[in-house]
Amino acid sequence: MISVERAVRADVPILAELIGEIEAYYGGTPSNDEYADQITALLFGTHPVAHVLLARAEDRQVLGMASYSFLWPAAGAEASLYLKELFVRPDARKRGVGRALMDALGQAAAETGCSRVEWTADHDNPAALAFYAALGAQPHNGKIFYRVQQPGGAASL
Repeated sequence: MISVERAVRADVPILAELIGEIEAYYGGTPSNDEYADQITALLFGTHPVAHVLLARAEDRQVLGMASYSFLWPAAGAEASLYLKELFVRPDARKRGVGRALMDALGQAAAETGCSRVEWTADHDNPAALAFYAALGAQPHNGKIFYRVQQPGGAASL
């Protein structure tokens, strides 16, 4: 049985581990100690910037995570839930973990009054694309994705 719950401050070490696994997946070099400080500040500080759901096995082992934020406005004055990262550990894939996390995201969106759930996926990740298609999600080609890298993490253009 898989349970999904919101991450709390005590989950920072496992969140740092998961972020390290995600970073390694994308070819980066994990820095779990640095991640722990960033996670604490960004998720549990004065101005939290995101929320995280953790999927756990019966023995409480963490199988995966979903990080999300809320966007406003979505349609009219409504809000949307934006899934930033869905990650299931390799040994837990094909066991319903991703589906459990997506269902919990839908519930979080409904509880918050969001009119939709939105996310992006890499074109070169066929497993993710197939997973989302199996959920019934259709690609939405109405937007172009932009990114500006800021030196030192500064948030200005």
